[in-house]
Amino acid sequence: MGLNSVRLGKTGLQVSELALGTARFGNKRSDGGEEIPQERAHELLDRYAEAGGNFIDMADVYGGGSAEKYVGDWLADQDRDEFVLASKIYWPIREDDPNAQGLNRKHLRAQVDNILDRLGTDYVDLLYIHRWDDETPVKEFMRTLDGFVEDGRVHYLGASNRDPNAWQVAKANEIAKREGWEPFTNTQIMFNLVDRQVEPEYLPMLDSYGLGLMPFSPLAGGFLTGKYERDESPPEGSRGAHEERFHEMYLTEENFEVLDTVREVAEEYDTSPVQISLAWLLNHPSVTAPVVGPRTVNQLEANLNAADIDLSSEAFDRLDEAAQAPY
Repeated sequence: MGLNSVRLGKTGLQVSELALGTARFGNKRSDGGEEIPQERAHELLDRYAEAGGNFIDMADVYGGGSAEKYVGDWLADQDRDEFVLASKIYWPIREDDPNAQGLNRKHLRAQVDNILDRLGTDYVDLLYIHRWDDETPVKEFMRTLDGFVEDGRVHYLGASNRDPNAWQVAKANEIAKREGWEPFTNTQIMFNLVDRQVEPEYLPMLDSYGLGLMPFSPLAGGFLTGKYERDESPPEGSRGAHEERFHEMYLTEENFEVLDTVREVAEEYDTSPVQISLAWLLNHPSVTAPVVGPRTVNQLEANLNAADIDLSSEAFDRLDEAAQAPY
């Protein structure tokens, strides 16, 4: 089976129920190599498109711009209009230049042109702010973003990461509404079975405004794949083996209790924790399309298989109750 299409928030645009993330495309490893070089990036894109996928998630800083370049090179042999391209702007492109970062008008205008150049296209379908900018007035960046929609370089706007928080997204949209500008219609934030900090305030705000949600890190950085065990050292080369923050965030007893339930449900469905963890998000009423970030085609296949799981309401509720929400 192929991927189904879902509505992008309250827009008229249809996207694949799983988005393909490109954060590792061209990203430099400590040994000087790339996490995902161009050839493998194109293999991932080929398989994703073959499965009916059309929603490709990028950012101007992924791989120092390489992610967009790799996608653009691949897109040159495709029908561009068949794909929904998302990218993001905020982070510095020149560390010593205060105007080459954030959401000031100069940086936004320069970067949207750079994004289009790397992609080899006239427009992006969805442009996110990659985080909030406390130094730039909201009216300034919302007016600038509205101009991109007005001139056709961007179709829809979104806000990414936990900063901005719920009230900041709402404030920006109220300003846009008052001024007659394009509002944020979509968001991207971390959300998975063991990281549910967005539930008390963020999800109700999304539901109230009718905003789409594309959760990133849907497998909790690999914890929900099931490769970690309580009483064993993390697998060599894994994030848990060398990242102290990952260890503190995920390798906790309460998270392993959630993983126990994920494994139980996976066994009942004769599938893996990967598919069950993604299926929970695919069935969540606030979620539009989780963003998966596979390193290999085999990992992508495992992600795609989640869309074929008919998760019962009883199984959804068991998973939901196992993961203690922060309220």
